[in-house]
Amino acid sequence: MMQRMCEFVTGLLFGLGLLLSGMTDPGKVQGFLDLAGAWDPSLAFVMGGGVLVGLMAFGVAKKRDASLLGAAFHWPHITQIDKPLVIGSLLFGVGWGLAGFCPGPALVTFAAGYDKAVVFVLAMLVGMVVCDAMQRRHALQSH
Repeated sequence: MMQRMCEFVTGLLFGLGLLLSGMTDPGKVQGFLDLAGAWDPSLAFVMGGGVLVGLMAFGVAKKRDASLLGAAFHWPHITQIDKPLVIGSLLFGVGWGLAGFCPGPALVTFAAGYDKAVVFVLAMLVGMVVCDAMQRRHALQSH
């Protein structure tokens, strides 16, 4: 129960940070990606801050056997860059540039009832289901 409460509060803090930083506004993201026009560098500062916090948190976590609440860590087993990672990254980047959303801000604006976010989240969910089905099919064919 305590684990779920911490996850909930962490999610709320993350969503609040996205709102306060303006990252739930697709125009802000597209302004960052518009290098030839009216470039808005503020997203770089938000991402840089997130990267710094993440580096510190992972540095601490790598030295521990469990989370602060005692849950086991599940570190990734695959550490090399492969074709699915590159294709997924390209799809993410294209979607991010076209829609101005990535999953976190999309969920925040979806909860607020923003029309574009509703379409984005539905498309994201369909993509997740299709990806899962493809991975299961590939796993069955590999055996």
